[in-house]
Amino acid sequence: MRSSFFAPRNPHREDRLSKNKSRKKAPKQEDDGRKIVARNRRARHEYEILETLECGLMLVGSEVKSLRTGKLSLDEAYGRVKNGEVWLIGSDIPEYVEANRFNHDPRRPRKLLMHRREVNKFANRALQDGLTLIPLSLYFNREGRAKVLMGIGRGRKLHDKRENLKAKEARREIDRAARRGR
Repeated sequence: MRSSFFAPRNPHREDRLSKNKSRKKAPKQEDDGRKIVARNRRARHEYEILETLECGLMLVGSEVKSLRTGKLSLDEAYGRVKNGEVWLIGSDIPEYVEANRFNHDPRRPRKLLMHRREVNKFANRALQDGLTLIPLSLYFNREGRAKVLMGIGRGRKLHDKRENLKAKEARREIDRAARRGR
């Protein structure tokens, strides 16, 4: 028998805790219906993003299944123009274990789906000005289609990165002081 010192057990709470432990890490849901699979955080630090564009992505079935479980790495990925088409190179989508023999190559180049005028305007600008095409995030839209947010970026120098970090720290200090003053 339990003593009155301990609080009574709540079976509903324990069920909830056990259910949460068994769940896989699913992509985050945004307000506008997008499920973010991965973000390239280093891109905004290392590059000054000048322009962005949402592109479709040509995938095989096992890649989509792997993305739905939240597995993707965009750290070393970049965009490249070949023969009037834009390709995503260096992204790593691990193999989907349940796909068995119908699996994909994890680091294969993937074609980005863009209209011809977008390719001409967006990708060729990156070639002409010495800029880089960088994937900023990959997500599923409301219709369940995989999309990549690509950006045109100019590489930052070390002193630019330091100035950016100093400005962020100054903003944080101002916000902290404002909160203390309330």
